[in-house]
Amino acid sequence: MRISVQEEPFDLGVEAEEFAKGADEVGAVVTFTGVVRDSDAGGMQVMEIEHYPGMTEKALTQIAQEAVQRWSLGDVLVIHRHGRLRPGDRIMMVATAARHRKAAFEAAEYLMDYLKSRAPFWKKEISADTADWVAAKDEDEDALSRW
Repeated sequence: MRISVQEEPFDLGVEAEEFAKGADEVGAVVTFTGVVRDSDAGGMQVMEIEHYPGMTEKALTQIAQEAVQRWSLGDVLVIHRHGRLRPGDRIMMVATAARHRKAAFEAAEYLMDYLKSRAPFWKKEISADTADWVAAKDEDEDALSRW
């Protein structure tokens, strides 16, 4: 299991290849990459993502361990960036490995739902004339509640 909260960009291909190495005892590897998108209002130039070092990694490790136990995963990878990101930048990556595809997909979706709704990150969208904190959305909480 690897959890990384980092400012620097990551290479999706390298991360996916490294994660899948040695996955001889699993039948499925699922990856998902989140990309910064402009808000619904449009005009966002930058997203600033803040977190509390130590607390964030601990929370992500805890939820990843829960996913490993719940879906009998062989491995988990969670990468989440912080700092200043622009539309089109990769913001996060989740990878899961399991003996069966259903478990790998479900665990990845669970982790993504957690990252979207409960992970301790604070996001601010900055446009030419505004800077607004991103509020939690009911649909994100609803997605997590199904688990």
